Amino acid sequence: MRVTEYRVVETSTVTDEVLTRILNEETQAGWTFDGISFVPNEASKRPRMAFVIFTKERVDPDHGAGDDPP
Repeated sequence: MRVTEYRVVETSTVTDEVLTRILNEETQAGWTFDGISFVPNEASKRPRMAFVIFTKERVDPDHGAGDDPP
């Protein structure tokens, strides 16, 4: 049975360089980018922090690969 695994990377430094590094490192490790959530900062236009979300499909070890529905 295939399941979706999630990974969330939190960063309090929200710059293009940091977000680019996170995206490149995680996609090179086999994760697929799913989205970004920003936490607003009331004192500035720049977000206070960001959560970068990734997914990866994997086979559940408790079920065989042949258990996938058609």
